[in-house]
Amino acid sequence: MKLNIDGLLVLFPYDYIYPEQYSYMFELKKSLDAKGHCLLEMPSGTGKTVSLLSLIVAYLREKPQHLSKLIYCSRTVPELEKVLEELKKLMEYYEKETGEPLKMLGLALSSRKNLCIKPEVASLKEGKKVDGMCHALTASYVRAKHQNQPGIPVCSFFEDFDAKGREEPLPYGIYNLEDLKSYGQKMGWCPYFLARYAMSHANIVVYSYHYLLDPKIAELVSKDIPRSCAVVFDEAHNIDNVCIESMTCHITRRALDKCHNNIETLTENINRLKNQDADRLRTEYDRLVQGLQDARVARDTDVQLANPVLPDEVLEEAVPGNIRQAEHFVAFMRRFIEYLKTRLRVQHVVSETPPSFLQHINQQVCIDRKPLRFCAERLRSLLQTLEITDIADFGGLGLVAGFATLVSTYSKGFVIIIEPFDDQTPTIPNPILHFCCLDASVAIKPVFDRFQTVVITSGTLSPVDMYPKLLDFVPANIATFTMTLSRQCVMPMICSKGNDQVAISSKFETREDMAVIRNYGNLLVEMTASVPDGIVCFFVSYLYMESVVTVWHEQGVISNVQKNKLLFIETQDGTETALALYNYQKACENGRGAVLLSVARGKVSEGIDFDHHLGRAVIMFGIPYVYTQSRILKARLEYLRDQFNIRENDFLTFDAMRHAAQCVGRAIRGKTDYGIMVFADKRYSKADKKGKLPKWIQEHMKEANCNLTIDEAIQVSKRFLRQMAQPFSRDDQLGLSLLTVEQVESDDFKARIRSAAQA
Repeated sequence: MKLNIDGLLVLFPYDYIYPEQYSYMFELKKSLDAKGHCLLEMPSGTGKTVSLLSLIVAYLREKPQHLSKLIYCSRTVPELEKVLEELKKLMEYYEKETGEPLKMLGLALSSRKNLCIKPEVASLKEGKKVDGMCHALTASYVRAKHQNQPGIPVCSFFEDFDAKGREEPLPYGIYNLEDLKSYGQKMGWCPYFLARYAMSHANIVVYSYHYLLDPKIAELVSKDIPRSCAVVFDEAHNIDNVCIESMTCHITRRALDKCHNNIETLTENINRLKNQDADRLRTEYDRLVQGLQDARVARDTDVQLANPVLPDEVLEEAVPGNIRQAEHFVAFMRRFIEYLKTRLRVQHVVSETPPSFLQHINQQVCIDRKPLRFCAERLRSLLQTLEITDIADFGGLGLVAGFATLVSTYSKGFVIIIEPFDDQTPTIPNPILHFCCLDASVAIKPVFDRFQTVVITSGTLSPVDMYPKLLDFVPANIATFTMTLSRQCVMPMICSKGNDQVAISSKFETREDMAVIRNYGNLLVEMTASVPDGIVCFFVSYLYMESVVTVWHEQGVISNVQKNKLLFIETQDGTETALALYNYQKACENGRGAVLLSVARGKVSEGIDFDHHLGRAVIMFGIPYVYTQSRILKARLEYLRDQFNIRENDFLTFDAMRHAAQCVGRAIRGKTDYGIMVFADKRYSKADKKGKLPKWIQEHMKEANCNLTIDEAIQVSKRFLRQMAQPFSRDDQLGLSLLTVEQVESDDFKARIRSAAQA
């Protein structure tokens, strides 16, 4: 289908288009024309990805002087793969319509663990071990030694790429992770470094959020991306939390003990180097006198240690004299670590700002702010000079050096909280120092400042007016789209009480009430008896799920559920959860039907699609509020109130409702799909909760379905399933929600789109 989107010729790789897809492309083009940032909320399963790709590829093709590159960021590897599959379909359609392949290069970038093809390295399961082994085989000093001593192992794939791959660019086309690995096997080149190198001339790059938002990674991977590009954050409902996590670090007593071993190792290596090659230490000293700009050019850019980005004016300065010599820097770090150990000997919670921390450390052990700012870079330079290959073993020292740089660089938007006990073991002393970022805009501000257009999009951004406050930016465009349907294939309902008229809620005061747990169990048993195929249930936390399942087992609920369907449970172990998901899908495929018990904010709630028979119903047991007694959360709420005038209750409700919407949205992955969404908590009936659900869910939530008992909810579900079971042809199913190119090109339709955009 060829479309005219406000004067731009767009090739859309399907025969029909939804009205909301056309509106989405229209609003997106407005943002690209304005060279501004935008917030776009579009319902799940309505073709957001293909709409976005179609419009931006057309823009890249028609207006390369205005837009040079697309950076597409998503959360998980499966989501990245979906984007590239849609991109491949689009490129095939261009070739079919134009008669020749489109000269564009699109590729995915992921970690070494997902791209390594060297068998002995790829077989390592932990990402840090893969990174460490990769560095041990590809570091410049290891390769230099290999020239003189061929017995020293290096990576042949990297050597071949370095010799030939940099001269022969990646051919035009779309490459997912498997394509890159296949091409690497064919050419004998390292896929990871090939992708890193090809980014500079690729038109479309698809990778994780962290490659842009985490300064430790962004400075290595994304520093050469030009300003004239569009950045898309897909599934961005949780982007503020990603920003905060990227600038936060946690230091335990165990990590400091590891640092002690790291310090001893560094001391031994420095003494060895003094005896064998003192000139190398002297050369490093001279380089550090010139400033970090020269050090950055000379360093091996693949040393994976925490290294927050320093301001440009700092990089131009010489490294302070008291940490310039290697042995002086090691002594400085030993003193800093000992100071942190004394700070962890607390009997009560301590909370302070970075300036207060710096003042205290200066008074107690005479450590100034300036040398702390250079700790991360100085450690990186020293490891390079000492030619240490097992970088992964220095993670503890890297963490402390990164903390030193952060605490001395940022004075606002951060807090230091020292707790004598861990939340998981409140009776056993386990002190931990949290350096917490409270302001999400700190991490994302460089992205907004650097790139001309940043698109924040998801199916659950409601209420959208909260994001400009949290991220501290002024969007050029904000738009929310609804789902056009010819039949109501979405059935949201609020189940607020049991058949015994006892209100059900996950509210802290009532969640352990036996009547509430029994009613939750009755709801699940009745749903498993009435709903075919798969049912996904979400709890507010792992702890609550464990306590409820224990009571259900005693009450016989679990055995009643298993009479109807197989039961699987998500755990905090990734391997166990992956196995549970596999068997859940297998049970649904075989017609046996299954129930998956999972947790909001867990792995299952993000990026796992339960389309068609894999998720005919989703039950949200309670409202997934965060743990409100967390001191870190309290500090953030206070900061949001003081800096952005966001009330505590408003943020907590906003955060809980976006996660609830994300959970129930897992069931609807397209207009041919259908599913039941059960909000099992009386508080969802309140206007302040219901009004914060996405508009496309609110539109289909009838007033009569907002205060149901369990029996009423089951009757509504049965009636809905009977309607959905009626035979429909494809055209009948989609009905008015499909538009032909003639309808799209009509003046009447274009006038409606423009009036909607103005409204």
